[in-house]
Amino acid sequence: MAEESDLEKTEQPSLQRLEKAREEGQVARSRELTTFVLLLAGGAGLWLMGSTIALKLVKVLRDGLTLDKRLTYDTEYLLPHLHVLANDALLALLPILLILLAAAMLSPMLLNGWLFTLKPLQPQLSKLNPISGIGRMFSTHSLVELLKAVAKALLVGGVGAWAIWHNKDAVMLLMTQPLAAAIPQLGYLMWICFVSIMGGMLLIVAIDVPFQLYEHNKKLMMTKEEVRQEAKETEGNPEVKGRIRRMQREMAQRRMMSEIPTADVVVTNPTHFSVALRYSETGMRAPIVVAKGTQLTAARIREIAAEHGVPILEAPPLARALYKHSEIGDAIPEALYTAVAEVLAYIYQLRRYHKEGGEQPNEPRELQVPAELDPANEASGNIAGNLH
Repeated sequence: MAEESDLEKTEQPSLQRLEKAREEGQVARSRELTTFVLLLAGGAGLWLMGSTIALKLVKVLRDGLTLDKRLTYDTEYLLPHLHVLANDALLALLPILLILLAAAMLSPMLLNGWLFTLKPLQPQLSKLNPISGIGRMFSTHSLVELLKAVAKALLVGGVGAWAIWHNKDAVMLLMTQPLAAAIPQLGYLMWICFVSIMGGMLLIVAIDVPFQLYEHNKKLMMTKEEVRQEAKETEGNPEVKGRIRRMQREMAQRRMMSEIPTADVVVTNPTHFSVALRYSETGMRAPIVVAKGTQLTAARIREIAAEHGVPILEAPPLARALYKHSEIGDAIPEALYTAVAEVLAYIYQLRRYHKEGGEQPNEPRELQVPAELDPANEASGNIAGNLH
């Protein structure tokens, strides 16, 4: 059951999947939106420039029907004359054609924004497979498109029929009016039908656009396995990343261990914590931590220190405070300067004793470690608070 659920497309498409589909030209498309925008642009263009276009076309018609003796007796003038008439007609219709071209190019941007890709034009042999073609013909998508086409035809046809029937008296009256009065009246009736049909088209667009967005999102839905695979490709394989982090920790630990022989002292808990310190009067503002660790790492620090003759001092509160509040390569906190200074003073005295002899120095026992820096005090305070 778990394997079946992993293969079901139940997850929303990721941003990476949406971007990849967009690069391949797979975006939501609404033919109804494009048709509506084209009709709206064409109607607006005719409303604004219809009279100018009509005058130019009337002139072209008049010039074409005017009898010229040269055209009758000399055919060499006929083709140039037709060429001029065709150019005039094209120039008359050019503004409305440009408006329609701009609408056709900009209408898809209303749904998907700017998108230019040549991948959909690349040949795909799978599209030539007749079995796949038959499957698409009888698919759910094709059935939905058929129902949409029927509904659109019924709606638009019904709205147009209603507009004509509602103005049937005005339509019948056109036959009794003179031509000069009938033409403006006919244009008015056509605009009423156009506006009514556009209202029906707007309703279709309002239904089709959300449906196309839903269908597009449904096609790009992902299975849980695809989500995991994409995460691996994007962020890297967790096993590889874990191995890299493990190697980085090992390298950092080896570098840390190589610094222990240069330390001046190792402060211990004595078993749980070990912190190696180094200080030089030249170039150092304060002692720095060259190594630290707990449990097995702490034991290894003590072993290396013993092998290289680095003094080891048991000071549990100071070891805990240094481990908690300092990082490798950083200077110790200012609040621990006094305690560490006592430790270093003891180490210098110990070195002089081993070198020159004399009275052996006593190990510092009561080091001044602020209580708020000792993790043991924090832990005991938390336990007491929980008990209360």
